[in-house]
Amino acid sequence: MAKNNILIVDDELEIREALVIYLKSDSVEVFTASNGLEALEILEKETIHLIIMDLMMPQLDGIKTTFKIRESKNIPIIMLSAKSEANDKILGLNVGADDYITKPFNPLELVARVRSQLRRFTNLGAFQMTGDEIIQVRGLVLNKSSKTVEVDGEDVRLTSKEYKILELLMENKGRVFSIEQIYERVWNEPILASENTVAVHIRNIREKIEINPKDPKYLKVVWGIGYKIEKK
Repeated sequence: MAKNNILIVDDELEIREALVIYLKSDSVEVFTASNGLEALEILEKETIHLIIMDLMMPQLDGIKTTFKIRESKNIPIIMLSAKSEANDKILGLNVGADDYITKPFNPLELVARVRSQLRRFTNLGAFQMTGDEIIQVRGLVLNKSSKTVEVDGEDVRLTSKEYKILELLMENKGRVFSIEQIYERVWNEPILASENTVAVHIRNIREKIEINPKDPKYLKVVWGIGYKIEKK
């Protein structure tokens, strides 16, 4: 059976050593780094399937390291922090973390979250090998076959029109669509005087898929032009 490689990035030796004990098994190999620079060096040499990343570290902190990793890799990242403020959680998730846990934490809870992220990542990889039915942008996953949407592993209930709008934007990641283009493609008719209809649906989608709809990380507005889904 192939092993899953986990990278623990934390400047506290005791935490690194404890997590190695809890995580290492016949099916898991554990690598450790004391800061973001060491983590990036390991990622260049090893195939890593999941990262546990401390937020506050010397030289290169967890936020900057995660941002750098997300430039080229989509592997799951669980962020650790001694801080419990909502802003730190939002910041970590906005730069690309998949999950967040506050110190001190229950090691068994962390192990459960690790298994959940690995399972989701592995399953999505299997789906993607069979075709183009799965579209993913970090924690946002759209399944064209089952017409379902998930955010960070949680099901999101969308109306038919909301789903069609999101599918259109996710199929064309990075491309900006005007309100008129969205309406005509989703409703299959000229927009006439229905501009506000699209804006209302966009707002509803954001409320359902964004942690902070006022500072969205997925569905972005390009002022004066339209809307897009970020590529990464």
